[in-house]
Amino acid sequence: MIRTKLCEMLGIDYPIFQGGMAWVATAELAVAVSEAGGLGIVGAGQAPAEVVRAEIHKVKAATLRPFGVNVMLRSPHARTVMEVVASERVPVVTTGAGNPGVFMPMLKASGTKVFPVLASVALAKRLSRLGIDGIVAEGLESGGHVGEITTMALLPQIVDAVDLPVIAAGGIADGRGLAAALALGAVGVQIGTRFVCASECTAHPAYKQAIIEARDRSTVVTGRPTGHPVRVIENHLARKFLKMEAEGAPADEMEKLGVGKLRAAVVDGDVRDGSMMAGQVAAMVKKVQPAREIIREIMSQADQTLERLRTL
Repeated sequence: MIRTKLCEMLGIDYPIFQGGMAWVATAELAVAVSEAGGLGIVGAGQAPAEVVRAEIHKVKAATLRPFGVNVMLRSPHARTVMEVVASERVPVVTTGAGNPGVFMPMLKASGTKVFPVLASVALAKRLSRLGIDGIVAEGLESGGHVGEITTMALLPQIVDAVDLPVIAAGGIADGRGLAAALALGAVGVQIGTRFVCASECTAHPAYKQAIIEARDRSTVVTGRPTGHPVRVIENHLARKFLKMEAEGAPADEMEKLGVGKLRAAVVDGDVRDGSMMAGQVAAMVKKVQPAREIIREIMSQADQTLERLRTL
């Protein structure tokens, strides 16, 4: 099986991060991925610090393997969540929607390795000077909050721009994607959408089924006028967002419309008016299966792909 320096760096068996998806990436999923040899990640989202601490304790009670926490820096609880991450000595933290610089002394003192998720070369260069341990380069194919550059274009540019381990994210769901990312200079991949359909994931069955039924053009990007575009599976809510954008509705009205909609999809199974965040690879996800089986399939296919390339 493929091993990269990311495996040695973090003490994991396979160079696979599970995306830290809010409401989706609970302790149950993180444990399953870490036990399977990847890096399971708890998604803090907008949750208060003590909720995140409880999830961390669940993970620690269920596995001795490395794991991480994803912290959204736009959350009003970001500082207190980071204090919990540091006090609990979480092995890895990934960050999104901001600059983690103010938290670096605290995290480094706790021994936590820091991997910001970002979508531009300029931000990669700026954050590389903060003492971070690596970068998750995320292309616009990903689900949830997205940038403007594709993974295939973004990844090699960031690899060339920084002297740090780079993990590819966005548009990756199988071993072919892992092999392609390695060819472009990555040391690993982060996968989100496929892990929504892990059997250990607590997401509502209707949400999982919507991913399984998705086609190649089932996702759309909404919310661009707000400055925080989001990729979702198209449904009634998404079409309402797109109509508001076309009519020039104020950004604050669109932000109000989105409040609570991710929880509605993930927890309540509202596939009509919930925000069904998913990447363009949703159409590649065919079934619900255990996280261990997902990882084994990805690694086996990556090996087969690289072997096939040697024979061309």
